[in-house]
Amino acid sequence: MRRGPRRTIKALVVLGSVLAFFSVFAIWVERQALNTNDWVDTSDRLIQNSTIRSAVGEYLVDQLYANVDVEKELEQILPGETKQLAGPVSGGLRQVAGSGADQILKTSTAQSLWRDANRAAHEQLLAVLEDKKEAVSTANGEVTLNLGSLVTNLADQVGIGANLAEKLPPDAGQVTVLRSDQLKTAQNIAVGVKGLALLLSLLTIVAFGLAIYLSRDGRWVTVLFCGIGLIAAGFAVVVAREVTGGIVVGQLVTKEGVKPAAEAAWSISTSLMISIATTVIVVGALFCVAGWLASPTAAARACRRALAPVLRDHAGYAYAGLAIVVCIYFLSAPTQNLRAFLTTLAIAGLAAFGIRELRGQAAEEFPDADMGDFFGRTRNRMVGAVKSVNIGERASKLRLPEVRKGDAPPAGEEDARLDRLERLAALHEKGILDDEEFAAEKARVLDRGNLPE
Repeated sequence: MRRGPRRTIKALVVLGSVLAFFSVFAIWVERQALNTNDWVDTSDRLIQNSTIRSAVGEYLVDQLYANVDVEKELEQILPGETKQLAGPVSGGLRQVAGSGADQILKTSTAQSLWRDANRAAHEQLLAVLEDKKEAVSTANGEVTLNLGSLVTNLADQVGIGANLAEKLPPDAGQVTVLRSDQLKTAQNIAVGVKGLALLLSLLTIVAFGLAIYLSRDGRWVTVLFCGIGLIAAGFAVVVAREVTGGIVVGQLVTKEGVKPAAEAAWSISTSLMISIATTVIVVGALFCVAGWLASPTAAARACRRALAPVLRDHAGYAYAGLAIVVCIYFLSAPTQNLRAFLTTLAIAGLAAFGIRELRGQAAEEFPDADMGDFFGRTRNRMVGAVKSVNIGERASKLRLPEVRKGDAPPAGEEDARLDRLERLAALHEKGILDDEEFAAEKARVLDRGNLPE
């Protein structure tokens, strides 16, 4: 190819790899931050983590004692002179509540309250980000995670929850997710991300597809490097996630005791990102396999020879199999939306184009290939390999007489050489040995009669 088109193809492959890298982040933000069901599923995994559950339990206990006069509540509960013990009992009860909060949060009631609180907070977040006037005016541009019901549930479990819900102030157990001064920035990001995930995904496929289309000579090399680019993008996302996690946790979390929980929360909330990156890596590996399958290597040629009759006579089965795989993949995906549908459709189009190209290449190289050829050659190669081993073992046991230069080779050795040449010729005619293998074996047999000076 000329230098210009070659540079264009390289640039398209690099561009597609970079777009794939950013596509993973855009898809993750779209699904994790802007999809309520995905966020609720993530919140379930968060509360299942022991480190996070312990941190949430400590927060609930702190909120309970910060907003309720527990000692006064105990004075009303304790009978007679035991009211004087309300202070010491309050301190001891705090220790009990702290150690028992983890067990309380494992109950189905507490986890249901946690799930409801996260769903309500995320729905409020989406309403604010979509600039719904009613939601913005009601929340004053702020989004909060209301864990007040969990505080009340904790008080009920430790025995001081009588009428506690009425005594808790409105801001008890309120975790601010989005402040009013961050509203405009968050809205702009949400608007951009909604279309960005779809745009980057399609641009990635377009860049790779155009590079493959322009590579009329050596197209398999371009397909191979597209796969390598996707694999590199996937692993780059994994590295970026680790680096970003360290920066985010280090800057936003100041309390050392909370950092383990923050690190666990980051790991769980970005697990979807790793899942998307893994999908990109798998797709890249499939690109590499497709590139290798179209390459001029001996193993690839053997595969094409075996596939040639199937692609020639039963191409409909290949396309039908592709359609089934694509449908199963799309229907089993966590999210079925326009972006997922168009992305899957574009990848399926590339795969169909690859099948068409492979079919043409195999038909050109092996126009007379037959289904029985593959199994016959395999059987003959196995039989030939066994015979070669047996012949080699017998030959190693023979002691040929010493022959000096100028002497005629012994009659027995000459007969053995002729027999060997006849067997090699027969194997070559049957296709067990190709031209190169036959020439090498023939030269080896003939060289045995040429002794050094």
